Amino acid sequence: MAYPLDGPLLDGPVLEGDLVRLEPLGRRHAGDLAEAAEEDRSPYGFTWVPRAGEVADYIDQQLERRDQGRLAPYAQIAAATGRAVGATALWDPRSLPGRGLYAVEVGFTWLGASAQGTGVNAEAKLLLFRHAFTALGVDRVDLKTDARNARSRAAIEAVGARFEGVLRNWSRSWAPGEDDLLRDSAMFSIVREEWPEAEAALEQRIARIRGARMKGRGSGTADERAPERPLTGGQGSR
Repeated sequence: MAYPLDGPLLDGPVLEGDLVRLEPLGRRHAGDLAEAAEEDRSPYGFTWVPRAGEVADYIDQQLERRDQGRLAPYAQIAAATGRAVGATALWDPRSLPGRGLYAVEVGFTWLGASAQGTGVNAEAKLLLFRHAFTALGVDRVDLKTDARNARSRAAIEAVGARFEGVLRNWSRSWAPGEDDLLRDSAMFSIVREEWPEAEAALEQRIARIRGARMKGRGSGTADERAPERPLTGGQGSR
């Protein structure tokens, strides 16, 4: 189903997986997200993630964007604990007259340090991609990150997105000390024709992680140690 140009642009239903549940972001998630954001902030060198004291305002801003129809924000809930461990979103919907919604972006993504490398990120991307291609009927999902963020770029490629190039001075930088500077953005996408293969690969990866956990190996498998850093952190996904 593709939405008409003058109709609702994005929806954000609960998306349920085995490792993570994506719930529409709400103020009830503030406490958990404040804790997650302060676990270890060293991974956020190229991205913006709210401090504990900023989480309430951050949620309110995301809900304002949601109410404008341009963003479907989610809290990432770890199935193992039932606690919110990060956030993500579908946003930047693009429509054409007579065609409706044809593209969205996955962005505003961050995870607390303890959730990185656990498979949460991979399954969250599977759920978002599947919703975009199946329920929203898009032909393209894109992701982007600071071009200097090598780990983030590797993580995006690990979920099946293809590198399309670097757009110079694309958006503001979220790196510390670069408040007035622009960043180059590395652009990635999955298009409809590629989705079946990417979906199968993600499903196999997540199945390996689940199997390792059932055998008591925890997060020590090579699969889970694959890049799982937040893909497009906070505001930096713009």
